[in-house]
Amino acid sequence: MQRIALAAAATLSAALTIGSPALAQDSCAVGEDPFEMDEAAVNTLYECMSDRMVEGYAKEGSEVGSQYRDWQVTATRPGVAGPHGNRFLLTFVNDIAAEQYLKFEEDITMPVGSVLAKESISSKDGTARVGPLFIMTKVDDAPDYGNWLYAGVQPNGKEMKVSQKFCHDCHGGYDYQDSMGYPLEDVRLTSN
Repeated sequence: MQRIALAAAATLSAALTIGSPALAQDSCAVGEDPFEMDEAAVNTLYECMSDRMVEGYAKEGSEVGSQYRDWQVTATRPGVAGPHGNRFLLTFVNDIAAEQYLKFEEDITMPVGSVLAKESISSKDGTARVGPLFIMTKVDDAPDYGNWLYAGVQPNGKEMKVSQKFCHDCHGGYDYQDSMGYPLEDVRLTSN
């Protein structure tokens, strides 16, 4: 586990040093189809957006929004997937979740107390915007939702109003993975 954490930290550190200083001072441009961006372009975008996400999510004192960056990152960089509105997504997991989650297995049940926080970056008209921080917390008293509670923090730090049913209607499609959608395979951290 320690080796995975160190590898992730090195990868993200490298990602955060890529890009031009001018880009970080101006708006963060997507400039092309997000699904077609190469790794260097995604890393540059993440560098530009990184501090904005951290500052925004923590602005109103959200516990998860203030702490998630101290948790285990689960991928080498953000990836774009169809769910969550075609946003760039990067998931962090707390200590309770890390060991089990990073196996990326099917037929699992996450331990109660697991918390997943998924940063998001959206784009409109070629300009990147901080999206919500999506949060899943494993509990033992929400059987209608696979024992997950769904929450979110808006880019301005305010709590997001979330429909448990709406979130679980999608996440329930991943019931073979305890209702979790893992990062895209090409960006997942591995212990190899």
